[in-house]
Amino acid sequence: QVQLVESGGGLVQPGGSLRLSCVASGLTFSRYSMRWYRQAPGKEPELVATISSGGGTNYGDSMKGRLTISRDNAKNTVYLQMISLKPEDTAVYYCNARLVTVSKEYLHWGQGTQVTVSS
Repeated sequence: QVQLVESGGGLVQPGGSLRLSCVASGLTFSRYSMRWYRQAPGKEPELVATISSGGGTNYGDSMKGRLTISRDNAKNTVYLQMISLKPEDTAVYYCNARLVTVSKEYLHWGQGTQVTVSS
């Protein structure tokens, strides 16, 4: 049974920082590309960062320059370091694991962690 468990969310003041973590189990973590999405109330989910199985990274435009995604395959964990947070970054942040093979696409989601940016 695959599980993704996010942590590290919370309430932070504007300009502050947070580091989110997502621990995966039940899958071969190193084979998966890992992504962070966020969803604000009343809005569509938004892809904010991706890290490939090989470690290549990509970032969405809305938070570019304020994010660092990283992974530790020995710990089956992906991280999202966020700096200079703004109130508009308030959302539930979700971890996603994706593997595409010749015959199938595997997708797994965590339950999300709330990030609230407010003074």
